[in-house]
Amino acid sequence: MAKRPEKPIYSFIRKGNVLMPEMAYDLRALDGVANGQRVRIDIKEWRNLDRLKAYWSLLHEAVDATGMSVSAEKLHEVIKLDTGLVDLVRLPNGMTVAIPASIALDRMSEGEFIAYFQSAEEWLARVYGFVSEREVAA
Repeated sequence: MAKRPEKPIYSFIRKGNVLMPEMAYDLRALDGVANGQRVRIDIKEWRNLDRLKAYWSLLHEAVDATGMSVSAEKLHEVIKLDTGLVDLVRLPNGMTVAIPASIALDRMSEGEFIAYFQSAEEWLARVYGFVSEREVAA
């Protein structure tokens, strides 16, 4: 079965009790919507990209400092498994296995990512005794 095309994502900024399109692209999303017409929207906050970059920086720093994994990407998968960030999948033989879940921007809220990031830092400290230089400096 063919995968459904993803819907475009538009960005609006709240100004008082009004949502204003952020750019011309976002404004064009309103083409064909009449004034006063009722529409459905899904409110989702944008994720903090600086925090996501800090997470990956932490993993690279940990790998470089300790050699605990062959790569930051592999360490990322291990951390997700060991901290319980998993999806459970039932195999054809009836056995259920845990596979690492996604931290993708569209799969996890900012609050969920903050909690996951903190659990990853705690895991690195507990399992490997690793604390980021940025944490030590703070």
